[in-house]
Amino acid sequence: MTTGKNTKFYETPNHPYQGERIAEEADLLGRYGLSNKEELWRTQSELREMRREARRLLGDAQGDVDVAGEAGSEFIARLQRLGILDDEDDISDVLSLEVTDLLERRLQTVVYRQGLAHTPQQARQFVSHGHITVDGARVQRPSKKVEVDEQSSVAFDETSPLADDLHPERAEAQE
Repeated sequence: MTTGKNTKFYETPNHPYQGERIAEEADLLGRYGLSNKEELWRTQSELREMRREARRLLGDAQGDVDVAGEAGSEFIARLQRLGILDDEDDISDVLSLEVTDLLERRLQTVVYRQGLAHTPQQARQFVSHGHITVDGARVQRPSKKVEVDEQSSVAFDETSPLADDLHPERAEAQE
């Protein structure tokens, strides 16, 4: 028996064949350009961990939102920096987050929403192939969470052929 590290960072669904859940997952995969359900399950697990942390903080403060907010100020600040929570949100708002709130902060989705790509799938390709930079640094991980202050610095790499406004993949966006 090996005692290596746990390398699985997500939980799979308890019931593998539920038509409604499968249809919902397929819709999210298409809408956000995810390559497989593992990416979605990883995001769902990340959201589950966030909710668990918020419940723990609220439980430690016996349900007092202000006390829990002070105890979890670093946790809330991180979620606000990522753009998952608004500035006026408190720790109880973490419990009402949806998986789409996290998917919207992925680099792939930000590239698509800013109009640098025609589809989420094309945005994923641009990121994977090294055509996109964040704060001047090339990023090749479509799942990278983009912070609010980094969002305006997402652009094409100047050495990329796509940086040219006349590139065929960008020509339609000019019209």
